[in-house]
This record gives sequence, structure tokens and C-alpha cells, in this order.
Amino acid sequence: MVLQGVDFDVKRGEVFVILGGSGCGKSTLLRTIIGLIDPIAGSVKLDGREFLHVEGEERLAVLRKMGVLYQSGALFSSMTLLENVSLPLEEFTALPKDAVEAIARTKLRLVGLEGFEDFAPSAISGGMRKRAGVARALALDPAIVFLDEPSAGLDPITSAELDRLIVELRDALGTTMVVVTHELPSIFAIADRCIVLEKARRTIVARGKPAELRDTSEDLYVRAFFRREILTEA
Repeated sequence: MVLQGVDFDVKRGEVFVILGGSGCGKSTLLRTIIGLIDPIAGSVKLDGREFLHVEGEERLAVLRKMGVLYQSGALFSSMTLLENVSLPLEEFTALPKDAVEAIARTKLRLVGLEGFEDFAPSAISGGMRKRAGVARALALDPAIVFLDEPSAGLDPITSAELDRLIVELRDALGTTMVVVTHELPSIFAIADRCIVLEKARRTIVARGKPAELRDTSEDLYVRAFFRREILTEA
């Protein structure tokens, strides 16, 4: 999906949601923001600093301010949860082993996984794997965490628990959260603001607070999305 004219800002300390229907470019936009895809044109700035076109140590300095939860959790199956969360600390810091382990244990405790440090990803539930992925994303105390479809594949109760965790972590740590999703319950539960992408127009078609967009938007697609209505030909 090629997006055009996409321009938005994310405020410090908010939960910002990128939403829209399947195939509208949500995950593509996220991958572009975090530097996995090079855009044809445009820029991404973090704290006013250009990110996409910097290299070397300067790029690593920006990357250390970001944490990412990928859609599948992306945990290494051959590692325990403690080892998975420790990995960014081992890669990006010079901390001694005992300090790395202590921080990793703290992050797992933050997401409710104390006591599961020595478990393999295959030995825990899907919701717990997502929580472990969040713990790893928080390992370096990033200023901003990106979450790609965090509720994907989870049952409604587990999804609600993860939504609550996202808000609690934002409130406790002051971490900015950018979430890609199309799950309406999650959107209304966690989003301070959002943008809506639409596949046919290949751009942002609405922005603001989800409840306000649901109740006041004059855009037919936006209203249909938030109200779970079927669009019909005029």
C-alpha cells in the first residue's frame, strides 16, 4: 500500500492510535516510522531530530529511544523470557550481567510476569507472550513504544487486560504509546487521539478523539468504521 499526504504529530505521554480497515497501510506506516521501510519522500522526527536519514551512532541514539512490540511478539524461541528481555540491554549498553538481569526482572514484573523468567515462549499463553514482548520493548526505558496489532489473536478478556496494561504503563512511566489496531474495543479503551487511514483514498481521512469522530464525523467511511456499519452505494 502506497500512502500519500500522510502528516501527523504524536504528543509526549499520549496513547496515539493508527487505525483503519485491513490493507489500508497501518503496519506499512508503522514500519516506515521505525525505519524498517524507506519512504519515497518525507521525513520522521523524534524530539525534533530527523531519524530516517541519519546513520551510525546518531541513528543508534535515536533507536535507543524507541521500543517496538511486533504483531507476533517476535520473541526468540530458543531463549527464556528473561534472556529475551535482557537482549536489548546486552546489545545497547555496557551494563554488567547482574545489572542487566535485575533490570530485565523488573520489566517482567511490570507486565505481570514475575515468576515466569525462566519459561520459554512456547510454554506460556499468547497473552503472556505479548506481555513479554512489551517488557522487552521497555527494556531500554524508551521515550516512545510502538505496538503493532497488540490484540491480534487474543480472546476478548486477554485483549482487555492488555489494553489496561498499556494505559497503566503509560500512566506509570510517562511513555508515549503509538498503537496500530483496527479493534474497536481497544481503540475506545486506550486512545487519547487517533488517525484513520482509508484504503481507497490511500491517506488519512480523519484525526481526533475516537468518540468524537464516531459521533460527529461527516465522512461516511469514518462513521461506518466507528459504528460498525456497512457502507452502501448512494
